[in-house]
Amino acid sequence: MFRQLRIAIRTGIVTEPAPRGGEIERIGERLASEIARLFGRSLAIRQVDAGSCNGCELEIAGLTGPHYDLERFGVHFVASPRHADCLLVTGPVTRNMAEALRRTWQATPDPKFVVAVGDCGRDGGIFRGSYAVVGGVADVVPVDAVIPGCPPSPAALLAGILDAIGRPR
Repeated sequence: MFRQLRIAIRTGIVTEPAPRGGEIERIGERLASEIARLFGRSLAIRQVDAGSCNGCELEIAGLTGPHYDLERFGVHFVASPRHADCLLVTGPVTRNMAEALRRTWQATPDPKFVVAVGDCGRDGGIFRGSYAVVGGVADVVPVDAVIPGCPPSPAALLAGILDAIGRPR
């Protein structure tokens, strides 16, 4: 144990500082100002996995971590659709998840908006035509915006959310 401690002390801090002033910062600052203008508070998002491979979830989880720190822009993920302003839906909608997604959409209070994430959320992606897949998110609930990519980058996710809140409903 003391050997490991000596090595750690000798090595010092080896992590690099979080990036500042990049694309994420620019998009995030615009997103924060739009959220303040439209909502007057933070944006509450309920993320729904409708049958994805978890690639999109990894990028979304990365946004919530300390590297990107999504909450500093006024975006919060909530556990209940009853507290949400937005549904962020990933993956193709499987037959087993179609009714759950409909109920989640119905439980979300108006005004609400839905963002389909990834190529699978858009139209079923590589899973389109499978016996287990209903289709894209728009085949089950109304979609306000789509974020393309497989999986979309964190910057694309922020830009897609910014695009979605700027659209008239």
